[in-house]
Amino acid sequence: MKINENTLLEGHTVLLVPYNEEHVPRYHEWMKSPELQQLTASEPLSLQQEYDMQKSWREDNDKCTFIILDKQRWVDPGVDEEQCMVGDVNIFLTDPSDPFLAELEVMIAEPSYRGRGIGKEVTRMMMSYGITKLGVKKFQAKIGLDNQVSISMFKKLQFQEVSVCNVFKEVTLELMVDDSIRTQLQEDVPYMRERDYKQTCHSRHELVQQ
Repeated sequence: MKINENTLLEGHTVLLVPYNEEHVPRYHEWMKSPELQQLTASEPLSLQQEYDMQKSWREDNDKCTFIILDKQRWVDPGVDEEQCMVGDVNIFLTDPSDPFLAELEVMIAEPSYRGRGIGKEVTRMMMSYGITKLGVKKFQAKIGLDNQVSISMFKKLQFQEVSVCNVFKEVTLELMVDDSIRTQLQEDVPYMRERDYKQTCHSRHELVQQ
């Protein structure tokens, strides 16, 4: 999606940045993991296919993707951005009958970053972005039945279970956006800032000082 091609979202412990070509090799390595393939219902792709996918997602109007970075590592100019990658988060606007419905998908790919509240922070940040920038009025999450950690996280964020598909072994959870949800998000991520990605890249070390 073009809307976020130069957008950096600053959180408390993470940064969300556009999915760029330089991120593809690390992403490709992640997706070789059978565990991540199962959790994301994905098929393994070749490196070239991953590059093609990155370009496609950048151009598609129904997919908004951010790469999750470790903020503390990224502010060190001596560390390559690829080495700061933690996972990704996506919004899919793929229901033509309901343009305000967004499927939300979060992947914390690096095992050492799981169980630290990062998934919850990223989800709240992406929900806030989706509401304010994309006009989302209802969120949906489709999660494998085996992924109880993610199911529990979304339920803590007030998502309600609406269906279970035993064929695909996944549960669908949804959340309607109303004034109380908007207020709650403002209270949960008051620190979130939207910045110019390219400009911020040139002054990484200043980010923590601001």
